[in-house]
Amino acid sequence: MHFKAKFWLQFSLFNLLLVALLGLLMRYKIGFEFPLFNQKNLQHSHSHFAFAGWISHTLMVLMVGFLERKGPSPEASGALRVTKMKRTFSYNTLLTANLICAYGMLVFFIIQGYAALSIVFSTASIVVAYVFGYQFWKDLKQVNPEWLSVHWFKAAIFFNVISSFGTFVLAFMMITKNIHQNEYLASIYYYLHFQYNGWFFFACMGLLFHFFNLKSTEHPFFKKVFWLFFAACIPAYFLSTLWLNLPIWLYVLTVVAAFVQSYAWFKLLAVLAQTRKGYFENYPFFLRYIILFVAVACSIKIVLQLGSTIPALSQLAFGFRPIVIAYLHLVLLAVISLFLLFYIYVNHYFYISKPIKFGIILFSVGVFLNELVLAVQGIASFSYTLIPMVNELLFAVAVLLVSGIAVTTYYSIKKVKIPPVL
Repeated sequence: MHFKAKFWLQFSLFNLLLVALLGLLMRYKIGFEFPLFNQKNLQHSHSHFAFAGWISHTLMVLMVGFLERKGPSPEASGALRVTKMKRTFSYNTLLTANLICAYGMLVFFIIQGYAALSIVFSTASIVVAYVFGYQFWKDLKQVNPEWLSVHWFKAAIFFNVISSFGTFVLAFMMITKNIHQNEYLASIYYYLHFQYNGWFFFACMGLLFHFFNLKSTEHPFFKKVFWLFFAACIPAYFLSTLWLNLPIWLYVLTVVAAFVQSYAWFKLLAVLAQTRKGYFENYPFFLRYIILFVAVACSIKIVLQLGSTIPALSQLAFGFRPIVIAYLHLVLLAVISLFLLFYIYVNHYFYISKPIKFGIILFSVGVFLNELVLAVQGIASFSYTLIPMVNELLFAVAVLLVSGIAVTTYYSIKKVKIPPVL
């Protein structure tokens, strides 16, 4: 029994298309008349499915792919072959369960919002994440710890587990109908922070270190950068809660965490430029363009985090919805989603054809324009200036995003007679 990563990644691409279609529908409802669905329910379905059906599913598949490549050879002994078969069956079962939960949330959040069935599926997805984390942590023992990806993956699992505590607090508030605005927002931001700055970011860094084949013996900073990010991740949560008037000692700790992350990120870029110079020379231009796009987007995210430590800027940012949406899309689209697409195609899980290249580039252009329009709208909000036709512009950008990922998905999944362009 072999783990068929390509099979599971086809679901990933299709799920990303569904996420984009939900985003398009929400943009249409804002700009035009379409009373059929509740906007809040669509938003819940969009966000939960994006996290579980697209990002988490894809990370799980690619992390298991890492085990397949860096774990012991199954031909070494009969016992190892049996172990691998059991492991493959286990991960196939977990990925199936995760997809069932994701599609359940996709449907029932649209139909009923936060209600019995949607809560059942979202709770079940947390249980699946726990079981996957336990299984994967155990299997990482078979990988040589000199591969630094191991540390990043373990941290990713840790942050995925603790992020769920935020959802438990939210569920308790809703069940008891004892909702306080500050605690409600703090719980949401807690979950979001440890998902995209914890689980998503650390898993992607593990994949990045795997792509570069980085070992602890190559450069002393490669091991140090992990501990810098890990130590800063927990206090960095309070960057999302500066509007709560934190005690001065906690505010200072939060500022230090932002500076540590900034130093770690830009130092890592410098070290990679030094040790992996010319690494991308044999890769297609569009993949080099995508990873550069991701690096710039992540750098902007890090700088914005540092800027948010200024209380006046933080209050302004959290006070205007377009700014919050722009920041979330910067992280989830420009950094996480584009990196995952880069990693999938740079590792040849699918052949790279001209339509696929066109689709990914079109998607990346849509991501850029989405950030640009949202940023302009957010900055204009500071002076309460209305941007004409902004909703129509965002709808047009959403059409670009859907078109790009639709082309990519179609030519990746469907067997078409197009020679690969490598």
